[in-house]
Amino acid sequence: MRIHVVQPGDTLTGIAQTYGVSEARIISDNAILDPGRLVVGQALIILIPEATYTVVQGDTLFSVSERFGIEPLTLVQNNPELAVNSQLYPGQVLIIRLEGAKRRSIAINGYAYPFIDRTILLRALPFLTRLTIFGYGFDLNGNLTVIDDQPLINLAYQFRTAPVMLLSAIDQNDVFNSYLASALFQDAALQDKVLDNVVAVMTQKGYLGLDIDFEFIPPESREGFIGFVQKATTRLNALGYFVNTDLAPKTSADQSGLLYESHDYPAIGAASNTVLIMTYEWGYTYGPPMAVAPLNQVRRVVEYAVSEIPVSKILMGIPNYGYVWPLPFEQGVTQATTIGNEYAVRLALQNGVSIQFDELGQSPWFEYQEYGESRVVWFEDVRSIQAKFNLIDEFNLFGGAYWNLMRPFHQNWAYLSAVYDIVKNI
Repeated sequence: MRIHVVQPGDTLTGIAQTYGVSEARIISDNAILDPGRLVVGQALIILIPEATYTVVQGDTLFSVSERFGIEPLTLVQNNPELAVNSQLYPGQVLIIRLEGAKRRSIAINGYAYPFIDRTILLRALPFLTRLTIFGYGFDLNGNLTVIDDQPLINLAYQFRTAPVMLLSAIDQNDVFNSYLASALFQDAALQDKVLDNVVAVMTQKGYLGLDIDFEFIPPESREGFIGFVQKATTRLNALGYFVNTDLAPKTSADQSGLLYESHDYPAIGAASNTVLIMTYEWGYTYGPPMAVAPLNQVRRVVEYAVSEIPVSKILMGIPNYGYVWPLPFEQGVTQATTIGNEYAVRLALQNGVSIQFDELGQSPWFEYQEYGESRVVWFEDVRSIQAKFNLIDEFNLFGGAYWNLMRPFHQNWAYLSAVYDIVKNI
């Protein structure tokens, strides 16, 4: 695997010849819409095949896998177009094995809403250990909201990905409700009713784990939150389910603020089977322009997390999105727009600007003009993803978790295919 940063004068044909790979594969792995136009500063992932096979009449996904002694899922990971359409055609060139040894096995979680575009989900599922579906709320009687999640659960099983149910104190407006969370944590009977209904849904629909996502918890509910996670984990583990709990990105035990104070790293880390550290949103909708997950800031959170929680339990959050900010930024007035990482590259192309790379935050960015106004974009590319996974490996964390899967990010999955064996427990 190589990462090529486009220089002035580079062409797709020249890049393909330099690395001895096909133009078609570079186009596919990087979601290039116009092969004749590349963006200066754009990072391209280049996968180097070690062994390939040309399909002949009668070949199927399973027959080719059997011929080379590999799992069908491995063949799909090496050729992700097969996740969307597994029917082979004569002359099709398949990558059997990529150059270089895999770094290690790793767990990957991804969050999605039930209305996710199925093609986007299919491209991601071969690389997911878990698919967490957002999400279930509850009322003060313990009744759960109803969501159309069965199609996603069924797809997850097709790719040996564990479907995970998400429980949160979200109201009818999909907003985190602190009052509702506090009511749950103070009422043992309500907790039992909610968990009864959680177990019923998990059993009926085929969920294998529960994700507990409570944010903006009042400080007085801190112990109640810990107790609820303990109760949920004890009950669900006894039934064969696992529990993951989402934690705000803290850098110290006494960090102040509603987002942080009730998220007790050592207590929740002990109570839950795994945790997601939500290492993103430094750059956010109402804040000043900056990287969504600058690596120097993410490192500070991870360093604190591993001091309180076993590394084998920690999933590090990874953003699959970026923002566009109008300039100049004015606090309380300026509002950023969320965009996908692939769309960000298209914006740079459409506006004829080069992509820059911030070395401290390990994140790409650029500025452009639109309707006479200046705008700045921060997003993720394969370089920033590589930097994040290098950090995950430096601390030997359990894995990474994407918020969220709703936007396409082809080169991200290509990177995982080249570097890791993805943990598949089912």
